[in-house]
Amino acid sequence: MKHKNFLNNKISINKFKENKLIVATHNSGKLLEIKNLLQNVGVDIYSSIEMGLPVPKETGSSFEENAYIKSSETTLNSGFASLSDDSGLIINALDGSPGIYSADWSGKNRDFSDAIKKIEYLMKNKTDYSASMICVLCLSWNNKDFEVFRGEMPGKIKFPPKGNNGFGYDPIFIPDTQPFNNLSLTYGEIDPSFKNNNSHRNIAFNKFLKSISKND
Repeated sequence: MKHKNFLNNKISINKFKENKLIVATHNSGKLLEIKNLLQNVGVDIYSSIEMGLPVPKETGSSFEENAYIKSSETTLNSGFASLSDDSGLIINALDGSPGIYSADWSGKNRDFSDAIKKIEYLMKNKTDYSASMICVLCLSWNNKDFEVFRGEMPGKIKFPPKGNNGFGYDPIFIPDTQPFNNLSLTYGEIDPSFKNNNSHRNIAFNKFLKSISKND
């Protein structure tokens, strides 16, 4: 499949008039967060899992390209508008890794405890623990129109992992935005409702929702 140059895409999102939206993910934790963020959009929401759609191969070299691959292929296979999310953890001391390979580091069984142990090992002799969580959304419809929205939350990583909330790398990521001043809680420790309203994903969704509101 030949992918579009999404960075130069100038399609107006005002063309989006769909009433059914497929969330292009097979990640149950991510799906829950996305459904919560989409609850007031006013469209019927389904997931790739519910639609029995295959998992697209993420062959891109950036979050934006992988998000586009997932949403465009989901739209192609389903015939409906699709919203994808490609997200991950960028660690400055590891030259941006795991980055777009954040999920791959967890292995075929998506065991993020193994990925976290790998990061802890690689960080043994590092002094810079700064990191960022990235979320890129891509909305595709009509098999040709699409738009991307990027959100980023700066912060740092810390070991050992703490907290049982969230998913993925949440237990080791301490976001700059905290519930109260002078706190250093991981996403795993932060109340999910606070995370949903202040995360990298929320930043991307606010950009998405602002664009959707242009249709009103």
